[in-house]
Amino acid sequence: MEEKLKSGFVTIIGRPNVGKSTLMNRLIGQKIAITSNKPQTTRNRIRTVYTDRERGQIVFVDTPGIHQAKNKLGEYMVNAAEETLKDVDLILWLVEPSSFIGAGEQHIIRRLEKARLPVILIINKVDMVEKEKILESIDTYRRVFDFDEIIPASALRGHNLDDVIATIFKYLPYGPQFYDEDTVTDQPRRQIVAEMIREKSLHALDEEIPHGIAVTIERMKQRKTAAGKRITDIEATIVCEKDSHKGIIIGKGGEMLKKIGSNARYEIERLLEGRVNLKLWVKVKKDWRDSDSLIRNLGYRKDEL
Repeated sequence: MEEKLKSGFVTIIGRPNVGKSTLMNRLIGQKIAITSNKPQTTRNRIRTVYTDRERGQIVFVDTPGIHQAKNKLGEYMVNAAEETLKDVDLILWLVEPSSFIGAGEQHIIRRLEKARLPVILIINKVDMVEKEKILESIDTYRRVFDFDEIIPASALRGHNLDDVIATIFKYLPYGPQFYDEDTVTDQPRRQIVAEMIREKSLHALDEEIPHGIAVTIERMKQRKTAAGKRITDIEATIVCEKDSHKGIIIGKGGEMLKKIGSNARYEIERLLEGRVNLKLWVKVKKDWRDSDSLIRNLGYRKDEL
């Protein structure tokens, strides 16, 4: 039976905000990577696992969007995305329907040419455009790179994702599974919880502030109430870059922080399958995105790429 199973690593790359995390969450059927309509939402490489008893196992590696870095955190994120190309079996390149190949896409094409791996182009968000536009996109991209496959899909709506999975298995090598079949991600729960809080901050806050925030979990402990119910106490800090940002995150009378906490708690309770008592604080660490030591302290470690 083992010889019939396939197993391998697949990276999902693309420019910021094309739907990489949404695609990965949909493919594995569970929310692990955070999503928002703001660029640079994903900062680390995130591994998730899709297991099919008949076909084998796909280990997805979701990466930050490949973009022009403006600070040390940006450099870390681009390195995280580009380093991934060295240790996978297959690349999924996610793009939006377009008949224009911009500088960002051209940079990715150059990286793909060096990688010498099978590449599947996923044209995402096809539910947002006319069929003619999709055909134009396929034609445009076919001219600039020799893709092994091109699949139009919608990560948000779940369109054509069975085809994506079947096509991935077509290109993976035969071999044993890397994870047991119950594993969905290699991310520690603390990290997923921190990212969920950051996601709710991204959704609630103004355009500029989210790029400058990080979240650290100070304490996460489970206990039982007198009635025997399980509850998880979580204390977390939202780190921002400016005093003025701190005021906005807290909001008038603490309203904004309350909103972030309430929205995050709902998601975390679904993840942990139990009640959560969440306490949030806000701390200023000036220009942390340009400090090697602060970036490292906040969990973005170059030596782990």
